[in-house]
Order: sequence, then structure tokens, then C-alpha cells
Amino acid sequence: SPPLPLNFFYVQRNCNLNCRGSSGRSSAERVRCSAVKVEDDIDDEACELVNGVELSIGEGDNNIQAYLFKAVKNNNGTCVLLLSDIFGFQDSATRDFAYQVACHGYNVLVPDLFRGDPWAEGRPRTMLEQWLASQDPERVAKDIATSTKWIVDEFTAAGISKKLGIIGFCFGGGRVIDVLAADQGAYFSTAVSFYGTRMDPSAASKVKVPVLFISGDNDPLCPVSVLSEFEKSIGQGSRVVIFKGRGHAFAHRPGSPEEDGDAEQAFTLMRNWLHDGLLVNT
Repeated sequence: SPPLPLNFFYVQRNCNLNCRGSSGRSSAERVRCSAVKVEDDIDDEACELVNGVELSIGEGDNNIQAYLFKAVKNNNGTCVLLLSDIFGFQDSATRDFAYQVACHGYNVLVPDLFRGDPWAEGRPRTMLEQWLASQDPERVAKDIATSTKWIVDEFTAAGISKKLGIIGFCFGGGRVIDVLAADQGAYFSTAVSFYGTRMDPSAASKVKVPVLFISGDNDPLCPVSVLSEFEKSIGQGSRVVIFKGRGHAFAHRPGSPEEDGDAEQAFTLMRNWLHDGLLVNT
């Protein structure tokens, strides 16, 4: 096979960082940053101060629910929009991940992309396509735009944050590309897409900012071949990181000690990417 470009990486070994633990803990629990401590020392007391509040944003037909996680003592004044997988903004794995991002100083907004109708584990898999078809792409795009406007009004317009970051998992990871293509660098300056699904190849060339793609080489929903094509046409400075032996959702829903290790490494990659894109290069 032809050689991979320099910014296309395979991760073949596990990282020996501490595991984050179960992703099923209540979002009301205090978050411990020691679980994601990496190269630098982080004040555990500051990390434990993360406030979470449910919000109603937008007006009329554009009104949606969202959850905001705010770092308190160590707030760096920067905001990140996090787009969930099909299980929605109230899912414990998504909220746990958002808490951990906030733990590192960020304000994290997680909107309800499905208007109170996320996919549920108990539903027959045969209904998945029907459910996805009921999630109108234009409506989802408008709700993401509503969330972006709220962030801009709340943080950017107030002079707190110059640029925004965006993260997405699975369904949300695919929407990251759509958002960036429409945004054209107006508000978002960096992005992380975890194993994005149903990504639009035609949108890739319209993306103006660097994107970090994280996926596994055993993920049928986000094939490596698709990511390699995106890497060729997307914003300069983008990077693709492929974890050997990993399937779908390993980074925010690790299901084994081995996946815990790779999830930690993926979190570290994302954390450093956000730091460089939002705190250093702005």
C-alpha cells in the first residue's frame, strides 16, 4: 500500500495512563482530574470545581435544551461545543466526557440534537435507519447554529473567548464537518471528530480550520479509507490518528481495560489539540 502522509498516524500500543473509570457515574458527582492527569500537574482542587446546569436556549421553534459544564477555579475562558452520539445529551458517557473536558478549564455546551428523542438501547436495531431518517438534517443544523449563537453571545461577544472549539462523537462527529464547512472559520478555530459517521465528502474541501480525527481501524462506521480521503482535502494542519484494533466508540465508551488505556491516550491527544488550537494559537 502507498505510504501514509506525515500527519496520518497509527497508534499501536496502549498508554499506561490511569483509567478514567466507569463512564456510568452520575453527572452530579464531583469530577476527579487525577484520572486524566498527563504531562503537566493539575490542581486537583480546581479540577473538582465544575458546575453543571441545564439550559433552555433559543426562542420559538428554535428553542432547544442543552447542558453547560463550567470550570470554576481554573476556567480558561474558552468554550467548546460538544455534539453527542445518537444516545443524546443526557447520556452518562457523554456527560462524563464533557465534565472531564471542563475539568481542564473549558466551558462545554452539550445541546440536545434530537429534541428529546435520542436513540435508546432498548429499541430494535432494525428501527435505527427509520429513527435516523426522522432526525431532519436541516433541523439538526439549525439547532447546532442556535447553540453556536448562544455560545457567541454568552462568551465571545462578552470578550471572554476569541474563538470556539467543537468536538463530536459518532453522529456528532460527522456533523462537525458539516458545521465547519458552513462556518468557514468565522467562529470555530479548531475541532476534534471522534469516529464520525455519515460524513459528507463534498464538505471536506470547504473546511478552513484544522481537524483532529480519531478512530479505530476496526470501525465499520468510520472506515480508515474515508478518513484518508478527508485528510487530503480538509483544512491545513489536520491530523488523523488511528488506534489499532479498536472499533466504534472506544474513546468515550471504553469497554475493557485495553480500551480504557487507548481512551486515555485519545483524551490526551484531544486535550493537547484543544490547548494548542484555542489557548496557544489565538
